[in-house]
Amino acid sequence: MDNTSGVGVLDKAVAVLAAVESGPATLAQLVTATGLARPTTHRIAVALEHHRLLARDVQGRFILGSRVAELASAAGEDRLLAVSQPVLTQLRDATGESAQLYRMAGGGKGADVRVCVLAWEEGERMHRGLRGAKFTATTLAAVRRRGWAASAAEREIGVASVSAPVRGTGGKVLAAVSVSGPIERLTRSPGRLHATAVVEAGERISELLRAESHHH
Repeated sequence: MDNTSGVGVLDKAVAVLAAVESGPATLAQLVTATGLARPTTHRIAVALEHHRLLARDVQGRFILGSRVAELASAAGEDRLLAVSQPVLTQLRDATGESAQLYRMAGGGKGADVRVCVLAWEEGERMHRGLRGAKFTATTLAAVRRRGWAASAAEREIGVASVSAPVRGTGGKVLAAVSVSGPIERLTRSPGRLHATAVVEAGERISELLRAESHHH
């Protein structure tokens, strides 16, 4: 494959980044891996370190910097939103109610979404999340067992909702997909009406995300 973009210094920087992809590298190892002159390699590595694309380990070797993880995580969020949009539209059309996606970072809007996301959390995080919450570990166990959570007018008077998890690779819960609407329509047991559709939407988004990560 041709590694030249026509922007020489950028090509060199990318070669340096690629050299640490498999693990920490000393300056000498970078020089060997890239075939660049030592002063050039040093200048580029230090500049990349300045931009947090590279960092140093305790031995002073070059490693990938924290900025790389930040960019990767932003790319993941974009993917999640891109993948879920059409599924949310289908869910809205199927249920006739509004459909949302709540991500972990959003603090989980509303009790059922929080329960839904928390139900699949690791123990310690789960207990932290439970503090000051109206629901208990028993509620969470029930949610885990049936695969969805519901609330009837718990966060907004007159609004009911049903949520289910969206999972990434390794089954980690990334977000919750949720349908909400007036309690007159959704009734006090909104799960009876919409749980199947919401769970299927969650699984569909999860599948699409997995399929996409296999392509890369």
